[in-house]
Order: sequence, then structure tokens, then C-alpha cells
Amino acid sequence: MIDAYEEPGEPDCRGGGRYLWWLVRCQPGRSLAGAVLGSVWMVLLAATPYLLSRAIDEGLEPGDYPALAGWTAALFAVGAFNAWLSIMRHRTMTRVRMDANFRTVKVVVAQSVRLGAALQRRVGSGEVVTIGVGDVQTISQSLTVVGPGVGAVVAYLVVAGLLLSISPLIASVVLLGIPLIVVLVGPLLARLQGAEAEYRERQGVLTARIADLAGGLRVLNGLGGKGLFADAFHRDSQHLRRQGYRVGAVTSWVQALGVGLPTLFLAVVTWLAARLAAQGTISIGELVSVYGFVAVLVGPVAFWVECGYQISRGLVAARRVVRFLQLQPLADLGTRDAPARPSPLHDPQSGVRVLPGSLTALACARPSDAASVVDRLGRYAPSTATWSGIPLDEIPLPRIRRRILVADHEADLFAGTLREAVGGRFARGAGPYRHAAPPRGATSHDEPAPADEHPPANEDAHLTRALRTAAAEDIVQALPSGLDSAIDAQARNLSGGQRQRIRLARALVADPEVLLAVEPTSALDAHTEARVAQRLRTARQGRTTVVTTTSPLVLDHADTVYYLVDGKVAATGRHQELLDTEPGYRALVARDADAEEVVR
Repeated sequence: MIDAYEEPGEPDCRGGGRYLWWLVRCQPGRSLAGAVLGSVWMVLLAATPYLLSRAIDEGLEPGDYPALAGWTAALFAVGAFNAWLSIMRHRTMTRVRMDANFRTVKVVVAQSVRLGAALQRRVGSGEVVTIGVGDVQTISQSLTVVGPGVGAVVAYLVVAGLLLSISPLIASVVLLGIPLIVVLVGPLLARLQGAEAEYRERQGVLTARIADLAGGLRVLNGLGGKGLFADAFHRDSQHLRRQGYRVGAVTSWVQALGVGLPTLFLAVVTWLAARLAAQGTISIGELVSVYGFVAVLVGPVAFWVECGYQISRGLVAARRVVRFLQLQPLADLGTRDAPARPSPLHDPQSGVRVLPGSLTALACARPSDAASVVDRLGRYAPSTATWSGIPLDEIPLPRIRRRILVADHEADLFAGTLREAVGGRFARGAGPYRHAAPPRGATSHDEPAPADEHPPANEDAHLTRALRTAAAEDIVQALPSGLDSAIDAQARNLSGGQRQRIRLARALVADPEVLLAVEPTSALDAHTEARVAQRLRTARQGRTTVVTTTSPLVLDHADTVYYLVDGKVAATGRHQELLDTEPGYRALVARDADAEEVVR
């Protein structure tokens, strides 16, 4: 199987069938071994009725017991050897499927990293989840055709040749009848592809909706919209269930015909062979062998139908993977040098101008408008934003990533120790990664800063300072092993406020020249928020920091506050000045009547 650190190779993205063939070509030796083992195994299954017929005609019927014992011993030896072959075939095909599974996972993950920040704009989260959970497994299962599928064809040809030596009539019936069964099942497989494709599409949409609901459930509940979205989700889930029934109906017919038609065919051939035996055209031993041959053929035919079923589903899944792999990241056409020293950032679309070395706050009634400004200033969206008068789109992306970091309050947290979650080996320098953590935001053009660039004199002291600035010391103290304590994926073993402080500390450890923080204190209580605001200003003294917030506790520490209305600057000034002169700003940031008096 593919090694954990092995490159998966360049996938063939010209179609679903070509992608499946690429998976086979990536492991030629194992695929060939699976085909050979499957073929020999099925041929030896057909050898059993042949040996049985010889034992009857040459040993049992004439009363030649030594010959009967010899043929019986041959039957036992073939059966034992075939049992071993079956084990090896199954083991080999399991490796083939697992290699295809892991290889597909690696190319999908690599593509997610390559798309970086463009991922969420190019494909829904539900699509990625559906690929990772369902399509990868379906693709690997479809490679069953490499072993038993090839073996079924070989066994069919061998049995047809053996039947031809017994009776050309029976051989003709078998040679024509088996393909007829496959033809009858064929239209159902085409229908299955259509039903399966629609089911997968609906499944992706519903999975995305689940993720959206899980992320915004608290907000929906507060707005009274939980019931409305629950009803919509219920309707969508019912549509998916009905589509699943349609897929199941077609699948049940395919599987029923795959077993039923060969069995019916077996009865017809057995009747014909019995007629020929009664007429003396074939011997009793040959009658037994014909029955055995046709009974053996039920297995290959069932494998054909099963392989057709798996390939139909595999093609649907492979097309989805190929569509995902064909997505391209945002083009990086930048050729101009970034400013040599800290310089102003300007977003003409909103009117926001960030001065170097200052703490700037963006206050807006719609958090998404402020986040859009941050995305443009961090070059995570096409814009006319400039850096020292140079359009950001004209500066190579790696140079921007080394100096400008966007820290999202909902950034991913990976499983590991707290030390790795906060700092790890990616926190030295600004780094190329959005949210100070790979792979979100990284692209194929991103070049990480060298690991020893701006190394802290003492890593633990560096982490401790960042944690203190984020008011997260209590998190370290509460965990049993401090910085070496285990953190679950997405830090599920921490509270929402603790997760937010860990994300902020991670951004501070990166120590970028420009830090653009989206709602860094939205989940904190007032006391903790006040400490974070004060410490953040001190820790980032002399470095450019932008925060989006409506908290008066944070706004009061900002050098400049931009009040945005519909994504445009409506007023600029210090927090206290805007409270005195802008009623809209005052209504936005004064959380209640008493709060307004406090901030004054």
C-alpha cells in the first residue's frame, strides 16, 4: 500500500473512468497479482466438477477403487490449494482497495491545500465531506473488478471450452445465455448511475447544510429561526431519503437478477444435459460435470453483475473527485516587490486606510462587511487594495503571506498538544498560512518562511507571552500536562471562549508585521475581554494590527476606529470621539443604556 509519506502521483483527471484506471496503474504488480490469483482461483473452482466426473466415470462406475481414491485425493489437493489461493486473493485485493482509498485521500487533501483560501469559495464544505466519507470508499470498492472481475472472464472462457468438449449444443447455450443475462442487467446499471449521481448531489447539499446549522445554531436560536431552518432541513432530508429509496430499488433489482437469472439459467442447462444423458449422448459423469460447470458459472456471472454495480457507483464517485481535482486556485500573477518597510494598507472599496505601527479597529453592524475588508487587505479576495500604493494583486502571494496574517476567530484547530496548537513548527515568523495554521489558506505558490527565521530565544517563553497576551494562562494551568496536554480536533475539549483565546495566541506567536484579526474577542466575557484588549495593544506596540469588533472595551484601546455602514467608511476617529459625534456608532457599540455611561 501507499506509504504515509509517499507522493500519490499525478492523477488522471480526464474523466471518471480514466481516474479509476490511474488507480490501477499506480499499483501494477499488485493489480496483476490480484487478476492472476482471481483467475486461477475461479478456474480451479471449475476443475472440481471435472475431477468429480473423472472419479465417477473412471473409478466409481467401473468399480476401480484405486482410480477412485486417486481422483478423490486430487479433489482434496485442489480444494486445499484453492482455499489458500482464496486467502491470498482476498488479501491482495484488500491491499488494492486500501491503496486506492489512501491514494485518493492524499490527492484530495493535497488539492484542498492547493486551493487554500479559495476552497470555501469554489466548493461547499458538504461536497468535500461527501467525497471524504462516501466517494473514497466507493471508488476503492469498484477496483474489485481487477481481481474477481478478470477471474470471472477467464473462468467463463475455460468452462466454455470444457463444455465444448462434452457437448457443442450445451456449450452454445452457455456461450449465448450468459452474455444475454449481462445484457438484461445492463440497462439497470445505467439507471443506477443516474439515480446514484442525483443521490450524491443531494447528499452533498444536505451535508453542507448540516455544517452550516451546526456552526450557526446558537445564532439561529437567538434570532428565533431555529424552527424555520429545522423545517427546511427536514424537507431536504426527506427528499434525500426518497432518492435513497430509488437508488435502493434499482440496486435490489440488480442484485436480485444477478443471483436469480443465473440460477434460472442453471436449471435450463441442467434440464438440457439430463435430456442428453437420457438419450445416451453424454455419460452420467459428464452430466454431473455439466451441472457442476454451470453451477460454478453462477459465481462468475454474479461477480460480473456485482462488478458492474460497483463500477457504476465508482464512476459516479470518481467523476465527483475529478471535478474537485480540476478546480484551480486563484491565479497569482504578481511580479512587483512588496514595500521594503512597514507601509500603509488601503482599501479603496471601503475607504479604510491602515497606518503602519497602529492599532486600527473596524466597527460595523454587519460583521461580514468588516470581514470582507479584512479579506481584501489580506488578499483573500480580488480587490483594488494597495500596500504603499502598490496593488496587492501585483505583489507575489508568498511575499504577502510572509508579512500579513489574517486570523479568523473560527479558524481550524488540529488535534495534538496545546503547544502544537498554539505554536508548533509553523508559528515562526509570519508564515505563509492564513490563521497561522496550515493548510487553510496555503496554495501551491506559497513558500514558507525558513524555520529559523526570527526564532525566539526561548520557545516556551515566547509561547507563554502569547498566551498571556490572549489571557489564556488559565487554560494552560487547568490542563493536566500544561502545554503538553492533548487537544481534540477543533479543540472540542475546550470551551468556545478558550478556543478563541487559543486562536488569538497562535496568531500572536506568529508575530506578523501586519495582523488582521476578525472578531478576536467575540466569545469572551467582559472581564477577560478587557484584559485581552489592554495586553494586545501593549504586545503589538509598533506593529500594525487591525481588529474587527463592536466591543467598546476593545475599541477604546484603538488608535483609529473606522465606523462602517454598508461596507463603507461613515466616520473615522478615536472611540470616544465617535461616541460623542456619531449616533449610529453610539447605538452600535453601547450594548445597553448603562454601558454607554460606562464608556463615557
